[in-house]
Amino acid sequence: MTAGTTREWNFDGLIGPTHFFAGLGPGNLASQRHRGQVSDPRAAALQGLAKMRQLHALGVPQGVLPPHPRPNVDLLRRMGFDGEDASVLSQARRHSPRLLSAACSASSMWTANAATVCPSADATDGKVHFTPANLISSLHRASETSLTGDILRSVFPASRGFVHHQPIPAAADAGDEGAANHTRFGDPSESAGVHFFVYGTEVGVAADQLPRHFSPRQSRVASESVVRLHELDPRRVVLARQHPAAIDAGVFHNDVIAVGHRWTLLCHQQAFADRRFVHDALRRATDGRIRIVEVTDEQLSLADAVTTYLFNSQIVTSGEDRTVLVAPRECGEHDGVWALTQRWVMDGWLDAVELVDVRESMANGGGPACLRLRVVLTADEASAITPGVVFDESLDAQLIAWIERHYRETLTAEEMADPSLLHECHTALDELTGLLGLGSIYPFQRTRAV
Repeated sequence: MTAGTTREWNFDGLIGPTHFFAGLGPGNLASQRHRGQVSDPRAAALQGLAKMRQLHALGVPQGVLPPHPRPNVDLLRRMGFDGEDASVLSQARRHSPRLLSAACSASSMWTANAATVCPSADATDGKVHFTPANLISSLHRASETSLTGDILRSVFPASRGFVHHQPIPAAADAGDEGAANHTRFGDPSESAGVHFFVYGTEVGVAADQLPRHFSPRQSRVASESVVRLHELDPRRVVLARQHPAAIDAGVFHNDVIAVGHRWTLLCHQQAFADRRFVHDALRRATDGRIRIVEVTDEQLSLADAVTTYLFNSQIVTSGEDRTVLVAPRECGEHDGVWALTQRWVMDGWLDAVELVDVRESMANGGGPACLRLRVVLTADEASAITPGVVFDESLDAQLIAWIERHYRETLTAEEMADPSLLHECHTALDELTGLLGLGSIYPFQRTRAV
């Protein structure tokens, strides 16, 4: 990387050893559909790693974020179960299997929900800003927030110039789901971009304008708070409300129905409640530079958009300056979606489409874009991150061997109370933090050291 180069990095979450299908996500249709099925944690982790390898091969800077320790015995203790770890897990299985599932959730792998990040070029203080998502819409995700903040501070040290904010206060009308509802438009090499925040709920919206079946997760108040915290220029910010019909169709986050990259927005016709207003606002804020590629209902139904996760693809610029759509394999298996992507290549705004197999993640409701947190970094900022998390061929080989040593090939809900699973997870993560050079970031490591 040459001096002065600014690039968009992907930081992917490693899929944890307790990846399983608990069906914990309201409004996440894939999660609900696969509830109770037997999962394959080893395959899931290797699939996620293969996606990182594919992006790295394209020349996209790639980093790795570690999973959270699970089962989360501390969460169960806070919910009233006590005693030794084995006893806590046993009590939870007998009295509240759903709480046990929440304590075992591996959903921290979807790092698009980890935080909202804004680059130094866009903040008045000239620094990269992070705000961890409060994820209040569900217990299993809300329990991630504190440790996610610790991990981000370890990877992006404040002592090296990164700014870390506290999460938005956890309140029913201040839900924040992170970068899954945020897109930055702009060329990383230019001085300032335009920030696009999409929310599902705001104070004063009439009842007949809200979804009928599923509750919105992102609030306008949280998005506006992040704008202030990250010291963004309001003239370069656009806020938009999700279409309620899309939320009811299973679009729990905006990144299930829209994806942006540089000066391009790819979205469905029913992504936003007032699409014409949103499109006009984006054109004004970007001085007309934005290209909006809109897919109509006739081209692709909302149901098929959610099933294939076309809009949860990643759009990236390769090291050869080619624009590539990295889409889930399901898009190649749907004739209509594949035809659409090939038309975009013929139209010239895309150079290529690459498919990636993340079947285990897809079955739980997260595609390629869910698995990554985008962070725009200058060369100096990139040199300030913890070096052990930077993906390369050597780390890839070490992580493959680590996964094959520690991960089970099958996992069911009944096995979550097995104390040996907790021991396996702690052993694996203890080794991983050493591998990534992160130190003792987990509570079980710090408790042991006392």
